[in-house]
Amino acid sequence: MNGEDSTTIDGPLPDADEITDLTVALVQAASENPGGTEAGAVAVLQTACQKAGFVVETHEVAPGRPNLVATLPGGDGPGLMFLGHSDVVPAGPGWTGDPYVARVADGTITGRGSTDMKGGLAAIVAAMSSLATSGVELSGPVQLVCTVDEEEHGTGVRDLVRDHPGEFLGCVVAEPTDLRIVRGCRGASYIEVDVTGRAAHSGRPDDGRSAIYAAAAIVDLIRADHVAMTDAAGGLLGSGTWNVGTISGGQGISVVAPMAALGIDRRLMPDEDAHTVAAWLRSRIAGAGINSDGIGVDVRVTMEMPGFETPADHRLVATAADALTGLGVEPSVGGWSAACDGGFISRDLGIPAIVLGPGDINTAAHQPDESVRIDDLLTAARLYTRMALQLLGPTS
Repeated sequence: MNGEDSTTIDGPLPDADEITDLTVALVQAASENPGGTEAGAVAVLQTACQKAGFVVETHEVAPGRPNLVATLPGGDGPGLMFLGHSDVVPAGPGWTGDPYVARVADGTITGRGSTDMKGGLAAIVAAMSSLATSGVELSGPVQLVCTVDEEEHGTGVRDLVRDHPGEFLGCVVAEPTDLRIVRGCRGASYIEVDVTGRAAHSGRPDDGRSAIYAAAAIVDLIRADHVAMTDAAGGLLGSGTWNVGTISGGQGISVVAPMAALGIDRRLMPDEDAHTVAAWLRSRIAGAGINSDGIGVDVRVTMEMPGFETPADHRLVATAADALTGLGVEPSVGGWSAACDGGFISRDLGIPAIVLGPGDINTAAHQPDESVRIDDLLTAARLYTRMALQLLGPTS
């Protein structure tokens, strides 16, 4: 996907070796989540940013879990934000080598986090370094924001949006989109349902109240709503979805189940709120008479990540498309079924967002032998450089 770069700047263009070295170093600073071990990867990123001359700040949002903000100063105008995260999902089984000993071969870097999304972080640093040495006076700052805990509960970005200063023309989330422009993402939420019943001997089941039967009835409600939503899907992002990911319950085979629990994923449209969805589910459960006659039901939201949708004609989308075209890459604009921290930036800070990064979330991320092509990292770095120049340069 790497095209010829004709960007005119006075400094060096992004360097493939430097991007490779930083990606390798970040991969080898294992930062699995859950685990709260992002500090090592953030230290690697901090050193690289300081070496490049950026203004770097870190802030612990939890013990050993620092957010990082690295800024290339510009004029007094609004800037351009690049957003990434330092945590990775657990390596899991099935790897052909140590997931945290990065392997570089045949133009590819293999290791946990290479695609999601330490390669993207390295591409951002390389782009900002090129801008720093270019001699071009930018109208506003270029900023890298790297958060912790994106893969679990969004602790880092929630802390960030509480008091993040500054004005920005837009935010580019460098998640792996295979260099496709994603102008909208659904959000995500976790809803947990605890059901209580009344135990009885299985020889006289009518003496008890089965929490498992009640949980099954709730699953039926969820399944019906999922079908109704997906049947009516339309537009960029389709519809919300339900998935009951976990179910547990019961005391023993010979006992009427006194308890059961459901773990539910509910994907959200940009105008939806998880707590409103949870209230709807409570209402449907009550309307169906499930939480009565000895059955209790507790519904609670344990995670919410908002969605967003940036207009197709927004300047940020057009700039990304122009920059890709200039690199010889045919631009593709669409939506994404995954969720990311960009929803918080859009909803809580009012900054328009797109997702655009190297690597493929569907074929590489969260999988054994996760890998990213070095050419794609280099193209991403050149793309980010071009976007910053077009948005913040002298002729912008």
